[in-house]
Amino acid sequence: MGRFVSFGEIMLRLSAPGQQRFTQASSLEMNFGGGEANVAVALAQFGHAAAFVTRLPGNDLGEACVRDLRGVGVDTSEIVRGGERLGLYFLENGASQRPAQVIYDRAGSAFAKLDPAEFDWERILDGAEWFHFSGITPAVSESAAQAVATGAALARRKGIPVSCDVNYRAKLWGMVEAKRVMTALMAHVDYCIANEGHTDSILGIVPPGPEKTTDLDRYLDIAEKLVAKFGFKGVVLTLRETHSALRNTFGGVYCTGGQVFRSRSYNLEIVDRIGGGDAFAAGFVHGLMEKRDPQYVVEFATAAGCLKHSVPGDYHVGTRAEIETLMSGDGSPRVQR
Repeated sequence: MGRFVSFGEIMLRLSAPGQQRFTQASSLEMNFGGGEANVAVALAQFGHAAAFVTRLPGNDLGEACVRDLRGVGVDTSEIVRGGERLGLYFLENGASQRPAQVIYDRAGSAFAKLDPAEFDWERILDGAEWFHFSGITPAVSESAAQAVATGAALARRKGIPVSCDVNYRAKLWGMVEAKRVMTALMAHVDYCIANEGHTDSILGIVPPGPEKTTDLDRYLDIAEKLVAKFGFKGVVLTLRETHSALRNTFGGVYCTGGQVFRSRSYNLEIVDRIGGGDAFAAGFVHGLMEKRDPQYVVEFATAAGCLKHSVPGDYHVGTRAEIETLMSGDGSPRVQR
């Protein structure tokens, strides 16, 4: 399988146990996670050579993070060391009608203060067959935005497919700045991963009018407008209906070549909401890297995202075989004996 490269920030995640609120918790559970890192972890588990590129402090927390990534099969050889602190985020899980809450403590992190010149993109992308980033990375700092733009532009010039998960985070930057920066970055992107709301608010695509009477017509209209504006080879959208903090309906739709392919939908009973979209993105990239047909691509992506919701922590933990069993309709929650 081909070599995958992603670039972004990985953080230390500190979670209140169970459904406790921050004001109740007397201890916090520790994990590592971040959008692009989560995608690399999932692809490594699907059997790909997956590398994650970032900047970490040269202290024990940075070393713990590197060992964590290596432990799940991710290539960390291009991680740059420098800076003083690892970014943090705090998670309070939701329940019923109370949503989950994230508090960031990442200002001034090693990644936020990176120097774009620290990354040798020619070396990093040597032998790569895919490059991935998300809209979180340019939101962290101007220097991070410059670094990812350099990497994505070089990948595009080398003919390496580039994917971007739009992933707007209102706690990191305003919508006006996000729209300006992300619009410029889309010039380097082949495959766009988003939800319908972000295609409007961040990428400037006007939603279709009432003449588009079916959901598939709506999705195809959005995709065709994105292709016309940015020249994408494909657009994949996550479809999520939220019934409560722990009950969602989850699906996906992939638009390519003027056609639309929709996955089956799953009713989720959520263990951990964080990382579900990253597993979806990883499943999408996996299908494309294996040159699978579009229906397989969107079914695998959706099934991967579905199963991630059953696992605590940021990372998808599971096998390709489990995903293919679920997407084939043979998945059962009965005890496997």
